[in-house]
Amino acid sequence: MTTTPIHLQRPDGKGLAAGTLGLWGSTVIGLASTAPVYSLVATLGFVVLAVGAQAPIAFIIAFIPMLFIAFAYRELNRAVPDCGTTFTWGTKAFGPWVGWMGGWGVAVAGMVVLANLAQIASIYFWALFGLEFENNDWRILLVAVAFIAAMTWVSWRGVEIGERIQNILLAIQYLALAIFVVAALWQFFAGTAPHPTPFDISWLNPFGFADWSGFTEAVLLALFIYWGWDTCLALNEETKDPKRTPGRAALLTTVILLVTYVSVTIAAMMYAGLGEDGVGLGNESNADDFFLAIKDGLLGPFGWVLVVAVLISAVSSTQTTILPTARGTLAMGVYRALPARFKDVHPAYRTPSFSTLVMGVVAVVYYVGMSLISDHILQDSILSLGLAIAFYYAITGFACVWYFRGELFRSAGAFVVKGLLPLLGALMLTYAFIQSAIDMWDVDYGYTVLFGIGGTFVIGIGALAVGVVLMFVWFLFPRSKRFFRGESLNRDTEVLVPDEGDYGRSVDGGLI
Repeated sequence: MTTTPIHLQRPDGKGLAAGTLGLWGSTVIGLASTAPVYSLVATLGFVVLAVGAQAPIAFIIAFIPMLFIAFAYRELNRAVPDCGTTFTWGTKAFGPWVGWMGGWGVAVAGMVVLANLAQIASIYFWALFGLEFENNDWRILLVAVAFIAAMTWVSWRGVEIGERIQNILLAIQYLALAIFVVAALWQFFAGTAPHPTPFDISWLNPFGFADWSGFTEAVLLALFIYWGWDTCLALNEETKDPKRTPGRAALLTTVILLVTYVSVTIAAMMYAGLGEDGVGLGNESNADDFFLAIKDGLLGPFGWVLVVAVLISAVSSTQTTILPTARGTLAMGVYRALPARFKDVHPAYRTPSFSTLVMGVVAVVYYVGMSLISDHILQDSILSLGLAIAFYYAITGFACVWYFRGELFRSAGAFVVKGLLPLLGALMLTYAFIQSAIDMWDVDYGYTVLFGIGGTFVIGIGALAVGVVLMFVWFLFPRSKRFFRGESLNRDTEVLVPDEGDYGRSVDGGLI
């Protein structure tokens, strides 16, 4: 069978809105993708339950592999500034099969977290009115679907309007976190905190963990709250100076997140202590939502500020989570790893029109379907998210080492940032993947048991296995042949990136 040739020299690249984002805009989107307020709400209590007073150092240790992988992203982006990121880099380093699965890992993570974020946003929306419903109540589902639809529209409408919205939403999030830290420390020093606990330098002692299982659990939990910074790399083709700015934004994002998480954790420990009752961080009943437990005692009549912050954090991340998956599938469509429709770009807004809409529709179907089947299954799919994250981050780290293998010994700097750090990050995340899978096998790990083993394991590994099946199904289609033969994308392929140039834009990202 014949296939239509693909043109690799188009001056407009894939057709995206080149030059839209600067360093600040790219960093804002990277930060928004991590949902810093919601990530803390969802993780802080469980980390304290796992390691107690060592929570701050757990966040610092979890930062290390993220930083190392950020170097891999930066170096690969300098050489290959392609919005396909892990898919493109994995294909260039290891061939089409590994690259395709790397792209699938990005898609799975995005789909699962979108369902979670939308549900959280809906729950907190109703909490603003003092209402509380079951997670799979029709009112929760309705508002969650509305949030996904709205943020899909923003992502489809233009990356610039998305950036402007994210500036506002992120400012509100960090204002709320600043209010939290100031109020917590104020009450501590005033002696009005419920369980005032003086800061102890041992909180930052990396050798202070009581047991290995608690340490690994805390670090694996903490990995989740850093995930999302790579969105700024997926927008590389829409960023000014695409070879350098996205990498700088990724490193800046991870450092800002580290400072944010450690400072908020220390303030929370000084305010609430580590007790197992009341608002103590060791109280299991508060673990899944620490902010709701302390909002009234900390801020009194202004406790709603923390509710709004979590709502905004979830909505904000809903929009930015759509971006990398849509651009990843766009690249896969361009290089024949997916059907041709996925390479469609809106002629005015310069966004991946078909890919963005598909992402929104799939997220809605997945969320509603899983919720109607069982909210417990949905929650287990969220707990399994770490597997997909560690999977595609590790592929990126290994791809960096292999892609630059011929340059590693030209200088000490090249050896460190292109070889040693990415390799260490990839090995750490490979261990995280294996350890997570082992832990998830236990029937007591999550909320469900499937086939006699932990439902979290079945869902997490099963989601990646579905990717293997879909990859082989696509292999059977004629359009896929050039990709799987290594012709449409290989190490020597010129990536479809736009030429340098100035572009006039309207406020919503459309070309003037």
